[in-house]
Amino acid sequence: MDLSLSADDKAFRAEVRAFLDENLPAELADKVRRSQSLSKQEHDFWHTKLNDRGWLAPNWPKKFGGAEWDAVQRNIFEDECALAYAPRIVPFGLSMLGPVLQKFGSEAQQNYWLPRILSGEDWWCQGYSEPGAGSDLAALKTRAVRDGDHYVVNGQKTWTTLGQHANMIFCLVRTDPTAKKQEGISFLLINMNSPGIEVRPITLIDGGAEVNEVWFTDVRVPVENLVGEENKGWTYAKFLLTHERTNIAGVGFSRAGLAMVKRIAGRAQARGRPLLDNPHFAARVAQVEIDLMAMAVTNLRIVSKAAKGQAPGAESSLLKIKGTQIRQEITDLARRAAGPQAMPFASEGLDGTNTPLPDPYDAGGVAASYFNNRKLSIFGGSNEIQREIYAKHLMKGAS
Repeated sequence: MDLSLSADDKAFRAEVRAFLDENLPAELADKVRRSQSLSKQEHDFWHTKLNDRGWLAPNWPKKFGGAEWDAVQRNIFEDECALAYAPRIVPFGLSMLGPVLQKFGSEAQQNYWLPRILSGEDWWCQGYSEPGAGSDLAALKTRAVRDGDHYVVNGQKTWTTLGQHANMIFCLVRTDPTAKKQEGISFLLINMNSPGIEVRPITLIDGGAEVNEVWFTDVRVPVENLVGEENKGWTYAKFLLTHERTNIAGVGFSRAGLAMVKRIAGRAQARGRPLLDNPHFAARVAQVEIDLMAMAVTNLRIVSKAAKGQAPGAESSLLKIKGTQIRQEITDLARRAAGPQAMPFASEGLDGTNTPLPDPYDAGGVAASYFNNRKLSIFGGSNEIQREIYAKHLMKGAS
């Protein structure tokens, strides 16, 4: 793969590998490899390491403290971090809110919030989905009523990832209930420590509780925490979602997962031969590898577009669909290759602390990864909805 890279890009890859070798603790990488939950302190540790090196925000312009890498550099960095099992940087501040503030925020908001995202002083979560307003996000009911210099917020958000760690949440709220549903929404920045906010964990199929319900009861939010114009939040939300869907594709993580599948299938035996020699299994591995190569090219095109200041368009929906399908197929192949090693279902088995069987294939974390990745085709806008978005885009282009 490196044959197509310039000398500078090859040098950059070597630099990233050296950084990972020197700064990523083996214990932390092993937890990531085994799909174990990371503590806030472990997330913060890696966040700080990257920020100190100037590599925390690859997609941000340098004027905002970012690395401003090109598409190839970002691809190299993502690949190397995934293959080394580095923690995935929590995306809500860096990859979602950051671009929104840079494009639509006031200068005062940019000067205040962006440095705090980089420093880790603020840990952000996303307040989009609600009961009855997931893929149909514009059906949201959380209300924000203007009261002098504040908005008073009441309602509920759900599936709030890592909200238990966050001190800030960016929220879509309804500020004009009389308008068409997309036209009466605003984008607010809310302190999670405000009186009237309650966070309730939701236990997932893998036994973890990385998502939450967030309840708002008469929560007062300063008016200066409104991003952009009142009732124009749907525009900002769509801009953010295109970045989120591109991020969900996870090309680097799929490459790391595929490497794990090949390693496990190369050790596992089927009728006296490595499973990887089984024609049916080998064909599935080959197909997902071809799909991944094609998606990687698409991802590079979209990332290049974003690097030029353009928001990814409907193609981000296509990337989200294919990316999540590939990641789910890879975890399914890993589970099948691991055989009995993928059997633990109790949370203490899934997190690797109580593996009931010997693990000759070094397959720890396969079960947890498989179950956790079932969500990928649903969150960030379900794949069914993404197909509708892309179909409308094609129809519009044909008219």
